[in-house]
Amino acid sequence: MSCISFLSPEQRATLGQVTCELSPDEIRAAHPMPPVTAGTLHRIRLMAASPDPQIRAAAASKRQTPPETLEALGRDTDLLVRSSVARNDGVAPEVLRRLAGDPSAQVRGWVAANRVCPLDVLDALADDPDDTVRKVVTWARSW
Repeated sequence: MSCISFLSPEQRATLGQVTCELSPDEIRAAHPMPPVTAGTLHRIRLMAASPDPQIRAAAASKRQTPPETLEALGRDTDLLVRSSVARNDGVAPEVLRRLAGDPSAQVRGWVAANRVCPLDVLDALADDPDDTVRKVVTWARSW
């Protein structure tokens, strides 16, 4: 349950007037991610080696996942795992280039939606046989 329902009309009006004058970079600088420790990397690598594809997908979605682990997970046989790699904004451009040729339109769509997707990959996906992938490319180019 949201606490917003317990606010008075005056409090809600005040909250509605609040604006954020900080840029996303300033917000990230004010709230940095905790440092990546050897223990964190060890846990991520264990997750990436799990027989359970949902656990591998969780490893693939973490920003702290090492590049070599994302590379390996990008070749996973499970669609959910490859989709998670394609969504990760810490993935190397080479991995996104390879995933742009994935047999699954879902994976290719996530590649197009990734904010770090190289422009040449977006250009290639603009001619994708799947209509949804092409729409994601159009959307990605608009922001």
